[in-house]
Amino acid sequence: MPEGLANENDRTALVAIKVVHTIAWAIFAGCILAIPLASLQGWHRVAAWLIVIVAGEVFVLVVNQMRCPLTAVAARYTEDRRDNFDIYLPEWLARYNKHIFGTFYLAGIVFAVACWVGG
Repeated sequence: MPEGLANENDRTALVAIKVVHTIAWAIFAGCILAIPLASLQGWHRVAAWLIVIVAGEVFVLVVNQMRCPLTAVAARYTEDRRDNFDIYLPEWLARYNKHIFGTFYLAGIVFAVACWVGG
């Protein structure tokens, strides 16, 4: 059994949390990457909805001191605290995720507004 896991039930719970967390991450990352693509197509309403959806996630992160609530849930099942202990991402991506996708998100918003204003 991997170090830090108390029993098989904890391991199963942690795997389930990591799967859900990874799916949620993929959805939000996809939304962020789709913002400029929607804007390029002139789908301004779609881009706006994508911005709003991600803003909801940003709000959740802000309320939780910039941590996903699933991180706290995963922490109940392991003593591991590597940057990716709670999600199936490479450790470097888990570490810099907010920086990378935060930059893409802000750039996407600027691009969407520029496309909308520029017509």
